[in-house]
Formats: sequence, structure tokens, C-alpha cells
Amino acid sequence: MSRTSRTRLRLALGASAFLLATAVVPAPAHAEDVTDYAITVDPSTQGARIDRTMYGVFFEDINRAADGGLYAELVQNRSFEYSTDDNKSYTPLTAWTVAGTAQVVNDAGRLNETNRNYLSLAAGSSVTNAGYNTGIAVEDGKKYDFSVWARAGGGTTLGVDLQDAGGTLATARQVEVRKRGWGRYRATFTATRTSTAGRLTVTSTDATALDMVSLFPRDTYKHEPNGLREDLAEKIAALHPGFVRFPGGCLVNTGSMQDYSAASGYQRKRSYQWKDTIGPVETRATNSNFWGYNQSYGLGYYEYFRLAEDIGAMPLPVVPALVTGCGQNKAVDDPALLQRHIQDNLDLIEFANGPVTSKWGKVRAGMGHPKPFHLTHIEVGNEENLPAEFFARFTQFRTAIEAKYPYMTVISNVGPDDSGSTFDTAWQLNKDAQVDMVDEHYYNSPQWFLQNNNRYDSYDRTGPKVFLGEYASGGNAFKNGLAEAAYMTGLERNADVVKLASYAPLFANEDYVQWRPDLVWFNNHASWGSANYEVQKLFMNNVGSRVVPSTATGTPSLVAPISGAVGLSTWATSAAYDDVKVTAADGSALLSDDFSGDATRWTHTGGGSWSLQDGQYVQTDTAAENTMVSAGDPAWHDYDLHVKATKKAGKEGFLVAFGVKDTGNYYWWNLGGWNNTQTAVEQAVDGGKSTLIAKPGTIETGRAYDVDIKVRGRQVTLYLDGQEWGSFADDKPAEPFRQVVTKDARTGDLIVKVVNDQSSAARTAIDLGGAKVASRAKVTTLAAAPDAVNSETAAAVAPVVSTFKGVADTFSYTFPANSVTFLRIKQK
Repeated sequence: MSRTSRTRLRLALGASAFLLATAVVPAPAHAEDVTDYAITVDPSTQGARIDRTMYGVFFEDINRAADGGLYAELVQNRSFEYSTDDNKSYTPLTAWTVAGTAQVVNDAGRLNETNRNYLSLAAGSSVTNAGYNTGIAVEDGKKYDFSVWARAGGGTTLGVDLQDAGGTLATARQVEVRKRGWGRYRATFTATRTSTAGRLTVTSTDATALDMVSLFPRDTYKHEPNGLREDLAEKIAALHPGFVRFPGGCLVNTGSMQDYSAASGYQRKRSYQWKDTIGPVETRATNSNFWGYNQSYGLGYYEYFRLAEDIGAMPLPVVPALVTGCGQNKAVDDPALLQRHIQDNLDLIEFANGPVTSKWGKVRAGMGHPKPFHLTHIEVGNEENLPAEFFARFTQFRTAIEAKYPYMTVISNVGPDDSGSTFDTAWQLNKDAQVDMVDEHYYNSPQWFLQNNNRYDSYDRTGPKVFLGEYASGGNAFKNGLAEAAYMTGLERNADVVKLASYAPLFANEDYVQWRPDLVWFNNHASWGSANYEVQKLFMNNVGSRVVPSTATGTPSLVAPISGAVGLSTWATSAAYDDVKVTAADGSALLSDDFSGDATRWTHTGGGSWSLQDGQYVQTDTAAENTMVSAGDPAWHDYDLHVKATKKAGKEGFLVAFGVKDTGNYYWWNLGGWNNTQTAVEQAVDGGKSTLIAKPGTIETGRAYDVDIKVRGRQVTLYLDGQEWGSFADDKPAEPFRQVVTKDARTGDLIVKVVNDQSSAARTAIDLGGAKVASRAKVTTLAAAPDAVNSETAAAVAPVVSTFKGVADTFSYTFPANSVTFLRIKQK
């Protein structure tokens, strides 16, 4: 996942719980009723085969998805390893409070070499852990397993208490620490009441060393030791995903590529490396997390493999390619280190698949899983912005893996965006090398997803297959789910090209959010699926095994001229503007402002600080983002915009907007964006942005640039200092009515999947092409207001199951406004 300016206008979060209702819906009167749309199905023609693994999930430890999330450990910072390398606010005692005397020690008395810190607790002192969110959540009558590694020279007694502000949550326990070195000690609590604000306190009668202070719910998913939080794992399982991609994301391709050892100086900001994450949890190396916190690696590769196996999904690990991305963008030039990582990946495959007699198969068996995990796919790299450097290293990984494990599918990628120079260069390298599969990532507006339903229609059927490893439409409202559902019909229609697809990210803890939107939201005691989750669940549980060719009529009159006012803005930059002129196509003046008087024509809708200085309109705040001021009429169309712009200070260049409707709907020419590395035109629709055209480019500080934008209909031409920079036509219709039909080989059902992303119902004539079908169909419908979101307490977006009794070779069905509807029709 990339942290480019695509993230700037993420929409508000939302999420959901599951609701199921049943009803019998009467059929419309006659198949010949007047309709708005028509769907024609051709069951005699065989469409693309859809792999069982087509839809999956992508788990990255972002938004506290692992520690404090899916990993069921209730104690935060259990091994006292937090540091400023993880987060500037952290100390080794973050999440702990001390009564008496205690200090965190890093010396030869430690538990082991990879668990370097421990707590020295003075006699009569105690430490209390606050857990995550509001505290440690416990449920009345449930059991919780406590453990700690301790060392006391003369032996001691530990008192262990679980309480909240209201008093005791479970009967206190005493643990006797023997006169010897480090040992692990255990106790079990049974909660006597429910609380979401518990605290765990450990008190020692004598001086004691403590490490790995742990509290686990007994009821983990599948009752695994070192297990997963049950409700979150069940949310994944309910999707029936075909694969689980893990562990990243930016965790994979950022930080040092060195190991965690004395030789490397115990690097604390490393890429995610699988060998750090296996074996006994007390020996797993700690690491900083790219997203601003610590990774305990209690949830590691073994647990990922077990989760995939438990839910019947294909494991799909992502490993570093020794080229960093996510804003770091450096190629590691160390042949010996590269060879070590290549060998690590061969070892990973042996760990997953090797016999128990092999070195790494024996390690797997020793962890409790003698049978192989049946790994067949591995991805090397993630969103690298240096395509040539990445591909040179990828090729060495691929050659080594395919030589030893020829059955493995080795997946490449094409950077962090849906288009642009990196994308094009990387795709060509992959095609030329005949790579099996290529990972695409993009986060765009709902409008983009509606406009690009046919993206894969024109892809080369003989080239590399596509893995759409990360995508989302910028929000958790139902309108986002609708746009994604419409797009997914295009993915299925092109199942011969798009072999795998996963929404991203998967999880977000509502109190620790670095990225939104997200599929599933949670806190320390509850979880709920977003509107997007309900869409994904509907598609994943009704994939089908083959596409049945079908066509549909479209919505007329979707394309009108680009219209709107004009605007000026900056992003983490100070800039000055002058000589703004807007001229209609017939030559008449719509706006002329040289800022010699005042700025009353301009409306300030963004952040920052604007003022008139020396006949220029200047934004001076170099920290403010999206400082938009706008002028003119939202009905303006077919005009020329001229601006003189000068960067004064800051990280980026300047932004000139056109087609401005309101604060969430506009186009802007972003000159010197992305830390002054790229120039692009972006379109904002309801606050979510997508890139329409982009090129590398920088803006010089102190230089005045002439910026000209010519808008004609849906065609836009852009000029910089009198030279044409580029042009584009934003003329793709945002078609709100999309459909695909698949066949389920197991049941014989035809599955008619229809998305109606508009405020009016869609009366539709459906022609099944002579198929012999039963008169009843099972109907599953998601319908809600476009802005509806799900929350911990309300499921505004939830599936409703009903029966439709009017199915025939040709029949009519009215699809509700703002809906996703699946008709499961049995064939005779």
C-alpha cells in the first residue's frame, strides 16, 4: 500500500454487522412491461472459467490489525520492547504504570538474544498494563490464560490481579517463582463480570525480573494456542476467501533489509522478514512497524499459514525484493545481502511445503504442523517505484525459485498506481520476460470505478495474468460499495485475465487508524463489517465457476461538458498567484483578476492562510494541505484559464483547479506534487480523488510559471510556459447499471448479478437465451441510501434474502435504487 497523495481525501469510515431477512416477492405483471434496461444472456456460449481463488483478502498490519487486533494477546507491550524507533512517543514502559520501583533493562541477564529488554521489578512493587483501546476486555464467565517469564534469585511470589475502576474482574492468583533462572509460569482467570476497561497488575514480594507478560482469552479461533481473536477471524472466514495475501504492503518493502542480530547492530526498522516471525514467541525478534507502532510478531508466518488453512484459502506471502517503496524508493546494492534474501525465500517455500526430514520442514513440524501448507504462489516486492532496479532483482528471485520449485507462481508488480510512467515501464518489463502474474494496486474515486468497468476488456489474453492485490474507492459508505460492486462485474467478466483480486486494507482498530477506508472495523470488544464488506461477502459467496456471456443496455445522456468554477490551492507549500483570466470559447471575459485591489471574488474553502502581497494572492502556510480558494460560476463550461503561479517555499509545487463544483468535486492540475516529483491532473468526486494523467516533473522555487488550461466539452489541454504539457478526454461514462452472469457448476445455478448505482429503480427485461429454468429464484439484495454506513451499533447496509417467483426464459425484474442484487436461478 502506498502513501502517495492518493490518500489525502479518504472519506469517513463506516462499517457493519450482518442482518438476514426473508420474504416472498411477487413477480411483475408481465415480461413485456416497459423497461429501462435489458439484459440478454447467451447460455449456449462458454465464457471464461473463474478460479475458486478469484477473490481473497489482503492482511497487512496497519491500523493495529495484528497486535491489538487479530492477534488475541490482551497485554500491550508485553515484552517491554517499545521504543522511539516505533513511535516518537514510545518508551519501554508504554502501556504500563509502575507502583514502587521498576526499570527496563537491556543487559546480559535478558531472556534471550532476540528478546533484549526485560523488567527489573523491586520488592513490593507492581506494574499494571492498560491493554488496548479502553483497556483489557473480558466477558463474564469466560476463561483467560495468564503467563509470564520470570527470574528471582531467591524465589518469590507474584500476585496477579485483573480489575477495573469498579473493582475485581476475576479472583486474584498467586504464582510461585522458583529459585532458578528464567522460567515460564501460568495461571488461569475466570471473569466474574464483563468489562471493556480492565487492567492487569503483577506484584512481586521480592526483587524479580519479568518478561513476556501475557493474557490470552481461552476462546481463540479454532482454539489455537497463541491464537487469533475469534470474532475477527470469523469475519474473514465468513467471506470464504480464495486466498490470503500477507504480510504487506509497505511492511515488506520499507526499512533495512538486514537481519536482527549483533552483526547488523540489532536493526529496529527492518523490512518484514519471515524468519523473524516463527518459533517460540519469546524468541521472535521485535520490529518497528512502518505505520507508526511496534510489531511483536506474535502473529507471524506460521499463524498466517494456519489461518489460511483453517478457512480453506490459498496462502500468498509477499517478500521483499531489496528495493524500497512507499516513499523511501531506494535500491539496495549489496549482492551478498541479495543472495541471502533469495535463499531465505527458498527456505520459506521449504518451511511451507518441505518434508519433515528437511531443515525447514522440520521447523514447521516442531511448531505443530507436520503436514505441508501447499504453498503455490509467492509475490516478490510491493509497489516499487523504481521499475528497472526492481525488475533486475525480481528476475534473480524468480530464476532461483523456478529452478528449485518449478510449480511455484512467482508474482511481480507494476507500482502503486493504475497508470503512468512507472506502470507502463513495469508492465513492459513483465511482458517481455513472460512473467506469470502481475500485481496491480490502485485507490481511486467511486467515479473512476464506474468509468473503468471495461479496464481489462482490452488486456492481452496471451500476456501475464493480473492480480488486483489492492483496491478501494475511498470510503466506507454504501456508495463506495456500489461503485466497487459495479467494478467487480468487470473483473468477473474478465476472469481469464484477472485471476485474483483483494480489497484493501482488511482491518482497522477504530482507536488506531492510519488509513481509511477499511473492510472490517473493531475495538477491544466488538467488530463490524463495513458496507464494502457486505459487497465483498456477497460476491465471494456467489462467485460461480464460469462466466456466462451477457450484454446489457446502458444509461443514456451520461456525458455532459466539464463545467465549474476555477480555483487555486497548495499542499504543504507557500505559493503566489497573479493575472488570473478566464475566457469563454467565444472570446468574452468571464473573470480577470490581477489582485491589484482586493480578493473579494475568491471564496476560501480550504485550510491555510491567504493574503494580498505586492499585487499577488499568496498562501503562506507551508504545513497546510488543500488550501483551496475558488472563483466563478459552477455552470461555466468551455473556457480558457490562465494563471501565473510561483512557488515560494515548501515541499511541493502548486495546484490550479477547474471544473470546481464544490469542496469535494473538482479537477486540479497538481504541478510538483508527490514531494515535488510528479505533475498530474486529478479529479475529485465526492471527496475521493483519482489521477487522469501524470508525468514526472518538478517546480522550481521562486520561478514564475504561466499555467494555461483549455476546457472544451470533455476535452482538456494543458500548457506550461506556452508549451503543451498534455491533454486528456474525460469522456468515459460513469455507467451506473452493470451486470455479469456466472454459472455455478456445483449447483447448476445461473447467477445474475446486477448493480444499480443510481437513485431510480431499474426496470429490466431479462432474456435468458432459451435456458430451461425453474420459476423461482433466490434473491439476495443489498439496498440502502448512498451515504449509509455501518457501525458497532447499527447495520444500515445488510443483505436481505427473498424469493422471486416470476422467472421464465424472458421475464422482467425491477432492481431497487442504489442496490446490488444477485438472482440465483436453478436450471432444469
